[in-house]
Amino acid sequence: MSVVPVQAVTEAGAVPPGAGERAGHGLAAPLAPRARLLPALGAVYRAQLSRARVARIPLLFVATFQSVGIMVLMRGVVDSPEEARAVVSGSSVLVVAFVALNLLAQYFGQLRAGGGLDHYATLPVPPAAVVLGAAGAYASFTVPGTVVTALIGCGLFQLPMANLWVLAAVLPLAGAALSGLGAFLGLLAPRQELATLCGQLGMSAALLLGVLPAERMPTLIGYARDLLPSTYGVEALSRTFEPHPDWLAVGADLGVCAAVGLLSLALATWAFRRAASR
Repeated sequence: MSVVPVQAVTEAGAVPPGAGERAGHGLAAPLAPRARLLPALGAVYRAQLSRARVARIPLLFVATFQSVGIMVLMRGVVDSPEEARAVVSGSSVLVVAFVALNLLAQYFGQLRAGGGLDHYATLPVPPAAVVLGAAGAYASFTVPGTVVTALIGCGLFQLPMANLWVLAAVLPLAGAALSGLGAFLGLLAPRQELATLCGQLGMSAALLLGVLPAERMPTLIGYARDLLPSTYGVEALSRTFEPHPDWLAVGADLGVCAAVGLLSLALATWAFRRAASR
């Protein structure tokens, strides 16, 4: 009987030396230890980023064009600086909602329907690494579109651009919150079509509740707006367009967005374990 060579032990965990020889003599080889979170997260992120690059870039153009088109339409409707700030910040975060929420819900719904979760379940990687890696990869595609949308919006509504550096905090926090929500919806949906529907409804909610000025919404709709994870990212960005931004309020909004992001990613990890165990 020929002996299969065994590769060296990697940092993330692999088969120990001599396991192939023991298996060749009828002895049971020990299972490889589970990979640590950070190396596994990096591997999943790179794989997802490479996989989604070709397919998702055209959709990113669609998301950016959609947000810019909404701002152009709203240009003739808004009549106050407060409303202009709401439209620009909401349209910018809408790009994140389109990719991180809508497309990620569809991806995990397709993964569950096609048996892809079984593949990930057999790998020695933590479920959190799969969820975080996929969420991070999808959220990364929103960076160019969000920046372009914010720049165009500032030009359309004559808003200052000096504080657009806040996008460096808004993007990852709002992206984490919306990605976790998208993964949660996609993993819980019993059918792929329902996952797609949930993603579309979530993006529509981000459009209606995030782009429209809060002052024009009924009280009941305002409560629903407070429950949307991206609302706090929109509010944080909107405050930076004020002549004298309240940075404590900006930090508070970003803190709430971070807490919601951690909660949504934790729920998505739980949903992944639940779906993979079935």
